[in-house]
Amino acid sequence: MVELTNLAFVFVAGFITALATGLGAIPFFFVDDVGDRWNVALWGLASGIMVSASVFGLVLEAFGSYVSLSLSGLAVEAIPRRLVGLLAVGLLTGVALVVVAHRVIDDYEVSPKRYEAADVKKLLLILGILTVHSFPEGVAVGVAFADLGFSGPTLFGFVVPVLGIFMTVAISIHNVPEGLAISIPLRAMGVSEWRMVWWAVFSSLPQPIGAVIAFYFVRLAREFLPFGFGFAAGAMIYLVLTEFIPEALELGEGLPGGGKPELVAGLVSGFALMVPLAFL
Repeated sequence: MVELTNLAFVFVAGFITALATGLGAIPFFFVDDVGDRWNVALWGLASGIMVSASVFGLVLEAFGSYVSLSLSGLAVEAIPRRLVGLLAVGLLTGVALVVVAHRVIDDYEVSPKRYEAADVKKLLLILGILTVHSFPEGVAVGVAFADLGFSGPTLFGFVVPVLGIFMTVAISIHNVPEGLAISIPLRAMGVSEWRMVWWAVFSSLPQPIGAVIAFYFVRLAREFLPFGFGFAAGAMIYLVLTEFIPEALELGEGLPGGGKPELVAGLVSGFALMVPLAFL
């Protein structure tokens, strides 16, 4: 069985990523508006961190799990083909989930105005849509903590995998500009600063739930760990390509160069930050 303390630790990690969304509203405590230049750079930074963490963390970790799988009693010569197959299926499944999420969100627009005026049924609908939207990010956090208690530095009495720390940081950084994007229209509606923080955090509350579910699954079925890594990596990379970068370019339309210099600077900074750490 998976220890309750480990589940609680992973939930806290996922909850930290949700709280980070609320940081997107903090600038409005001090200024009336946030420049697009900084917003584009943040999207780029988050994209660079998440792609590098997915490729050099999740995917390489899936191949690294070959050793642990061989110790589970499976035929060693059969593992590489099985591993590659599980990883590929996981990648495709992660992409498929994001595609479905996009279609759901396109069909049911979730606007801040509906947040403020929602009754119970509308809130349930909104929460359901947000679950589909942010679940892959929570899954990435949960899967990254698969080796919790086995390897990594000690943190608050837990042996924490470095990949789990990286992924928590990556998702948290991504959530800051997402929270800012949620807060901008709320500001225009005259919503108070603390309520903007609440609604920003609310939009990411499914992430700790997804993290716990994914962590529980990979701990119970270790032989399917490559699928979990592939799923999280596929979802993250596809999200970056179809959401984060297009969002950054849309925000940067009015900037010199269309915001591309800021986006590239953010991407390069994200890679420069994460790639060396991935090989420590």
